Amino acid sequence: MRLVRRLPHPPEKVWRAITEPEHLAAWFPSRVEGPREAGAELLFHFEGVDEPMPGRMIVYDPPRLLEFDWAGDLLRFELRPDGAGTELVFSDTFDELGKAARDTTGWHVCLDALASHLEGEPPQVAGRFRELMDAYTERFGPEAGTIGPPEGMQPE
Repeated sequence: MRLVRRLPHPPEKVWRAITEPEHLAAWFPSRVEGPREAGAELLFHFEGVDEPMPGRMIVYDPPRLLEFDWAGDLLRFELRPDGAGTELVFSDTFDELGKAARDTTGWHVCLDALASHLEGEPPQVAGRFRELMDAYTERFGPEAGTIGPPEGMQPE
């Protein structure tokens, strides 16, 4: 899955928003614990979930490329200068087709919240999950929407 966003902010500002804990808290679905360096072990802590999810930093190349293992999925954030702004190319590589609509929806909502955070505005994501999930399931086909949100993580 690949999502592309044009953000009217320089790559250095977007990089801080996708790597620094105080900025991640505004849009990323978990708290990230671990060194920001290639090869580092990471833990992803979700609110209301006792056990953190394991991962590993694969590439950390400021302010251009961030790639990590998200419990078996490969998340990649590429930042490309685009005039005075940045083109953010986000991809999630995963094995289970059944979660394609769910994961695309989740990351779509997260990237919307990132854009709002960069603008200094509160995110406008309430109620969007179901609408987007339905749209992505229709776009990708019913087999891409067979796996819903993990237990304890029911979105609005």
